[in-house]
Amino acid sequence: MYENGDGPDRDHQRPEGVTDSTVEALGSLSKALETTERARGHLYAFHQLTGRADLELDRAVTLLRESGHDRWADRVEREILGRNVIPGHWTFQIVEEYDRTYYEPFRDVERQALADLVDGRDHLYEAEMKEARRTRGHPHHTARGDDNPGAVGSGAGVDGG
Repeated sequence: MYENGDGPDRDHQRPEGVTDSTVEALGSLSKALETTERARGHLYAFHQLTGRADLELDRAVTLLRESGHDRWADRVEREILGRNVIPGHWTFQIVEEYDRTYYEPFRDVERQALADLVDGRDHLYEAEMKEARRTRGHPHHTARGDDNPGAVGSGAGVDGG
């Protein structure tokens, strides 16, 4: 399909018989999963920030006691320190349930769709977009990382030496 190997590697080429609409649909499915990955990252940030706040309460309680405010220190300890963020759950439990109930099944369905419809090849939509947008022959528009002799880590300098 690509002359002189000037194109994406086999893993980023559309299998024969796969339609534009299938590539677009799988691209959309993958984009939705990527958005879910971001949401999951925000959930982990929520988990870590809430945990950090709970640990900071130890310092607040100590400082309240040192300042002679035992009643307030007791109240913070009793009502806030170690409190569930939703009934029966700390944030780690929310993360676990999200992973089990939503994230893992979503990821599995996306992987199975790729396996069934395009031989497991990922990012076909993006690879085809790259092919349509790159300038052939330009050293910074190569199809693959191994195509650029001046790439970082190749030992070649700016002047090719």
